[in-house]
Amino acid sequence: MTDYVVKPPQLPSLPVEGTSKRYPVRRIYCVGRNYAAHAVEMGGDPDKEPPFFFLKNPNNVLDSGKTFPYPPRTSDLHFEIELVVALGKGGTDIAVADALSHVFGYAVGIDMTRRDLQNEAKEMRRPWEVSKAFELSAPCSAIVPAERIGHPDQGEIWLEVDGERRQTGDLNQLIWKVPEVISHLSALFELEPGDLIMTGTPSGVGAVKKGETMHGFIAGVGEISTPVG
Repeated sequence: MTDYVVKPPQLPSLPVEGTSKRYPVRRIYCVGRNYAAHAVEMGGDPDKEPPFFFLKNPNNVLDSGKTFPYPPRTSDLHFEIELVVALGKGGTDIAVADALSHVFGYAVGIDMTRRDLQNEAKEMRRPWEVSKAFELSAPCSAIVPAERIGHPDQGEIWLEVDGERRQTGDLNQLIWKVPEVISHLSALFELEPGDLIMTGTPSGVGAVKKGETMHGFIAGVGEISTPVG
């Protein structure tokens, strides 16, 4: 038995729908500007931009239904509804044609962003971690196994705040599709079981306030409900 000098942290995990088991979270990769309309609203050009990635921390996950604590040092906290891919098999240099065989399942996630801190980082050409990888900044629904729902590549994706629709899109609007994203990532990192990929958000991102509730939906995958505390 390993004798650690400090108590090791608990392994972050997410529930697997329909079972008592949980999915261990190793890493969280995020795709930036992967819907054309969102790329435009963020000042990008989707016709010229290859996929780019950033990371959140594994312990940033938050189960659906639990309260998301409004973070410090921001007055412009944004929601970004996203399809989440959970890998069941890893590898490097994965071919696009083989990529979906590496997927365990899918979930509905929200990429919470301290937009004011992100904008400051962009202006100063600094990393984004303080705006993206803060505590519980990745609320996520239970993971639904792909063997049950297949591999969704079209269907409505939306987010409401207190019943008001704020984001609406379709999975078929992804610039880089899930197999392409997995292939690109595997050329940059060695992927492993337990890795999550947040695949990007449609347009309509905006601020949420304390006391409001975010409700997200992806057709064929599920829903997420996250109150802001």
